[in-house]
Amino acid sequence: MASGRKETDQAHEPVLLEEVTRWLRPEAGGTFIDCTLGMGGHAEALLAASPETRVIGIDRDPEAVGRARARLAGFEGRFQAIQANFVDFNAVLDRMGVEKVRGVVADLGVSSMQFDRGERGFSFLVDGPLDMRMEDGTGETAADLVNNLTESELSDLIFEYGEERKARRIARFIAREREKAPITTTKQLADTVVRALNVRGRWRIHPATRTFQALRIAVNDELAAVEALLPAAISRLESGARLAIISFHSLEDRIVKRAFQRESGRCECPVEWRAIKQTVIKQTESAAGSDTMADSDSDNLICSRCGARKRVLVLTRKPVRPAPEEVERNPRSRSALLRVCEKI
Repeated sequence: MASGRKETDQAHEPVLLEEVTRWLRPEAGGTFIDCTLGMGGHAEALLAASPETRVIGIDRDPEAVGRARARLAGFEGRFQAIQANFVDFNAVLDRMGVEKVRGVVADLGVSSMQFDRGERGFSFLVDGPLDMRMEDGTGETAADLVNNLTESELSDLIFEYGEERKARRIARFIAREREKAPITTTKQLADTVVRALNVRGRWRIHPATRTFQALRIAVNDELAAVEALLPAAISRLESGARLAIISFHSLEDRIVKRAFQRESGRCECPVEWRAIKQTVIKQTESAAGSDTMADSDSDNLICSRCGARKRVLVLTRKPVRPAPEEVERNPRSRSALLRVCEKI
């Protein structure tokens, strides 16, 4: 999400802070989980809302965890920071002995602390090693993918995760460039993409934005992590508790939207399958009695085929976007999309 980040380096301003705080209602107290702790901006707002509020912050970046702990040291006893990937959401809560929570927030943007530091390799604006790993020293780097994937694999990756229409041309230019020497820095890659797209002058959005987004998503397996987080977080909410997710591009927002629909009981099966399913259900109810069906309808299961369940109410029919004033203060918030659901 090169066009959106959690906070600015200058003000450490969390995206959609007022909106997240208003939707999660922390003034009543309770335990809240910040799945993407970053610099601790959202966590701080939740903690400040009530002396009865407790926040557990999760972040896979050890540097972010250290900085958030320092920032929120004044909330000792009410704040804990855990270095972990939110894909392990349930395991983290199990280790801490937490069964249910009052709210969960996840801001899926990369923090400015990561984006603006050249040595992390996320930015095409600051030269540095082509890394992009959220966790230092873990797994393949972006340079590994750029230099080792076939041209066809690279094209598919950029098209799928970056939604870049000119992915084939970009992959072709990358393949030619790496024949001369490995592409190991962010500037090398960004310059190669600019040449591939043959764009000159000033850009509102850098031509390499989508390519960098695609590589970062692949390096960190971000979409799979979001898919895993959503049902896990919903399962831990108390009745009436809320889940707030901020995404920064259509791939993530699509996952969130569909998950919320599925968890609100909307069946995603093809129309012809739904008709067959309803016939089977009626026949089973008739043969076994409605009580048997109710007992087997574990956790409000609507459809065992697509996983639809009636567990939440979707509170945001359309995603909430930052106000113009916020975008002016923090241009990196311009692509942020907030969706919220409430546990039944």
